[in-house]
Amino acid sequence: MNKLDLILMGLQSLKRRKLRTFLTILGVVIGTASIIIMMSLGYGIRYSFQNDLDKMGNLTVITVMPGGRGGPDGGNQKFKSLDDSAVASFGKILGVEAVTPILESYIKLVSGKYTANVPIRGIYPETMKCLDMEISEGRLLEKNDGATIVFGSTIPFNFMDPKSANRYYDYGPPKNGQKPKVDVLKDNMSLTFDMSYNERVAPYEQNKPKTPSKLYKVKGVGILKESNQEKDYYAYMNINELKKIIKDNKKNESKSDSSSKMRQREESGYSQALVKVKNSKDVKDVQQKIKDMGFTTYSLNDYLNQLEKTSNTLQVILGGIGAISLLVAAIGITNTMVMSIYERTREIGIMKVIGASLKDIKKLFLFESGVIGFLGGVFGIIFSYIISFILNFFGKNFSKFVGPTSEGAKLSIIPIWLALFALAFSTMIGLISGYSPAKRAMKLSALEAIKTE
Repeated sequence: MNKLDLILMGLQSLKRRKLRTFLTILGVVIGTASIIIMMSLGYGIRYSFQNDLDKMGNLTVITVMPGGRGGPDGGNQKFKSLDDSAVASFGKILGVEAVTPILESYIKLVSGKYTANVPIRGIYPETMKCLDMEISEGRLLEKNDGATIVFGSTIPFNFMDPKSANRYYDYGPPKNGQKPKVDVLKDNMSLTFDMSYNERVAPYEQNKPKTPSKLYKVKGVGILKESNQEKDYYAYMNINELKKIIKDNKKNESKSDSSSKMRQREESGYSQALVKVKNSKDVKDVQQKIKDMGFTTYSLNDYLNQLEKTSNTLQVILGGIGAISLLVAAIGITNTMVMSIYERTREIGIMKVIGASLKDIKKLFLFESGVIGFLGGVFGIIFSYIISFILNFFGKNFSKFVGPTSEGAKLSIIPIWLALFALAFSTMIGLISGYSPAKRAMKLSALEAIKTE
């Protein structure tokens, strides 16, 4: 028998038993869809984790802090200061794209009657692009910049009149789309470390002597794009310029014992440094090398690795639940093929008598079971995409009542490879389920089969 004859005979046999074939295929459809949907929920959770981490920061950036503080990385070792030489050594590690120390302070910006309390960071200007800082207005810092500032997207809305009765109501983003009270790129601004500058004075403090606050003129040159990350809430300045201002302010502070002055960090080291790695695959190795130097490190990859383990475990569990349905479907295929043998015993005997080989009979039954598995897989995939769409549609609407979710977040995600794998798996299940009945058909005696009514 040629292949075409086998295919036509197999299709005709399935067609003669329409209801049984339909119910068996339906079982495979449900089993295949169960596996795909269950695993798609796992991928949806994983995507949501990834999306949330992307909003928290860059996955290729490592935050380095001084070591030896008794933390999880430092243990009880000797304190390791994060100074310029340490920062330079990070830049020599293979795979590192850029490094910048971070000098943090807290300042007050003054523009006319308006003031804003602002956390500020001194960094190397040339690293801003590497750290994914994109400009909405103006420009980024440049290497030779002096007292210039680039603002996070929320900072322009922090200005308020500290002497106004409605100062706290006016704080934050303006109502009805109004512009910020201060144009940080055009208006004159000054910087001070006196956080009580221009604030209301309590009656019992009005007669106390007060040292005049020193103001440093600064210029705004850029506003970063909104990113929903911590950089939205900081102002940035050339680290060398910020060092000069802090040093000069310390001299000024030494002349006063006012407890309201903001005491600055000693220049023995930095609070942290940022290390940008070229390839996300190298983050773990670079991070370990920095740890080996005695420093404490942190990166979003730490969370990502843990979340991936969790999502992988969840996918295995969900996939296992779906596989139970497909196992039941496999039993159904086996049952269908065994019943087919009993009903077609005489037909099998005649095939053997007229010269059909045992391999042909085996191929016929395997083809029928394979077709059942294949069609079940095809319709299972179609059904899975419909269910996935419904889950995402109603999940999105439901989130409006529950609260804000990540942009583009989905409950169910079906990668193309998952659909193809499910199709191949369901077809393989069909073939495996039909193997035992096919072997049984091969062993039937031709003479006994012909005698069977």
